[in-house]
Amino acid sequence: MTEQNSIIIAEDVQKWYDKYHALRGVSLTVSRGEVVVLMGPSGSGKSTFIRTFNALEAYQKGRIIIDGITLSHDLRNIEKIRREVGMVFQQFNLFPHLTVLKNITLAPIWVRRWKQAKAEELGMQLLERVGILEQAHKYPGQLSGGQQQRVAIARALAMQPKIMLFDEPTSALDPEMVREVLDVMRSLARDGMTMVVVTHEVGFAREVADRVILMDSGSLVEAATPETFFTNPREERTRKFLSQII
Repeated sequence: MTEQNSIIIAEDVQKWYDKYHALRGVSLTVSRGEVVVLMGPSGSGKSTFIRTFNALEAYQKGRIIIDGITLSHDLRNIEKIRREVGMVFQQFNLFPHLTVLKNITLAPIWVRRWKQAKAEELGMQLLERVGILEQAHKYPGQLSGGQQQRVAIARALAMQPKIMLFDEPTSALDPEMVREVLDVMRSLARDGMTMVVVTHEVGFAREVADRVILMDSGSLVEAATPETFFTNPREERTRKFLSQII
């Protein structure tokens, strides 16, 4: 995979929390339009790893390049990268005192300096895309968990990012609400969005991912196509993990 075609390049990324070695030299290259799913047990470093991509977590050694910009302590670079990287978390992190539409338009107006009318037009288009246009003028507390997570996705998309990161976006949802969120993510994948997704949703990974990666104890254990990963994994650690979740 050439650097020209790569939108995320992580090389030998290492991170410590005091004496705890959270990331142990993790390397990953993601090409434009690729969907990569990270799986692994709790505490394996999955969330920590993707949070280094937009400097929500600092790393101590290695190199990360996002769309040609090297991630460093330079705040200007961090700001540039965060404009290109949308992120959806386990918790929705919506502003409860703002309507759905205002949650979505806040960043484009303040960060991208868009006129309110332009931001609202895009916001309504995004709400239609995630299937909740009729909720535009309600408050987050009036919505179900699945609807709130779809608002969170629309809010991230409002900044027109080149990359979307998802950190276990369905883990806080009731089972019947999971599908509506995954359907939105499937739509993004079909449209060519570059996505890195931390999830245990096996069906989604089988259907949508270009690559599935297992992490354990801060290291990358195995990376393969979904077919190989789920039916003929190379590593014993992968087989043991799959036996516990499938």
